[in-house]
Amino acid sequence: MDVDKTLIALADPTRRAIVEHLARHELSVNELAAPFGLSQPTISHHLKVLSDGGIVVKRSEGTRRLYRLDVSVIDDLEIWLSQLRKSIEHNYQRLDALLLTMKGEK
Repeated sequence: MDVDKTLIALADPTRRAIVEHLARHELSVNELAAPFGLSQPTISHHLKVLSDGGIVVKRSEGTRRLYRLDVSVIDDLEIWLSQLRKSIEHNYQRLDALLLTMKGEK
């Protein structure tokens, strides 16, 4: 997973809404465009960014192109965020210990 591409893909509110729709079931470009009132090329662009970020996967069913979430990338992102949280918590614990030491010196 390329964290930068994944986070860039999720930075846009329309793309996050697309992800929410795809979390329910796979959809075609036209099915995705309908609730947004956006053109097919606009939705296709958003899907390309999501695909580049590894978030969605496309498959063909006859002439239809269907998109679905790639759950493994969501799992990878969750792991990355969990590791980040642990690092931040560790830094806060060190800061708390330092502040207690400084308080005791006064």
